[in-house]
Formats: sequence, C-alpha cells, structure tokens
Amino acid sequence: MHIQRLTAFFMWCTIINGVLLVITAIMGTFGFDFVYSIHGKLFMFSRETLSVVFYGFLGLYKMVWLVFNAVPYVALLIIRKKYPSDQAKI
Repeated sequence: MHIQRLTAFFMWCTIINGVLLVITAIMGTFGFDFVYSIHGKLFMFSRETLSVVFYGFLGLYKMVWLVFNAVPYVALLIIRKKYPSDQAKI
C-alpha cells in the first residue's frame, strides 16, 4: 500500500473521530440534561453516576483516538517527509 494512500486514510480517520470526540464533549457539557433524560431512564443511573461514566468514556475515547488515529497519522507524515518518493510502499 502506498504511503500517500495510507496517510490519507489516517488523516480522514483522525478528522472524523476528532469531530465525533468534540461533538460528544460539547453534548456532554451543554446538553447533559438531555443526555441524562435519555440514559437516566434507560439504565436507572443517578446524575452523579452518569457524570462519572461519561467522563470516563470521554477519557478513554480520547486516548484511543490519540493512539490509533493521531499518532499513526503523524508518524506517516514524518515517513513521507523523510522518504518523499511516490513509489515508497509499506
């Protein structure tokens, strides 16, 4: 697989998952009452429990996003800069 195609793949993965992370954080910050009205009834959570679960989810999602999206994308950018040949394959 060409480095350019792989770099483009990780770029889009990073962008899409980053946007989802930001939307989720905004929804949890400004729309927590709405989130609680749905999930509180569905899972019988208290507000405090849902807050802890949501915070843990955001932290885990951010770590997974960094490790599996952002870091490989940056690594591929470095490889592309070091080996600019279009014929380089991984």
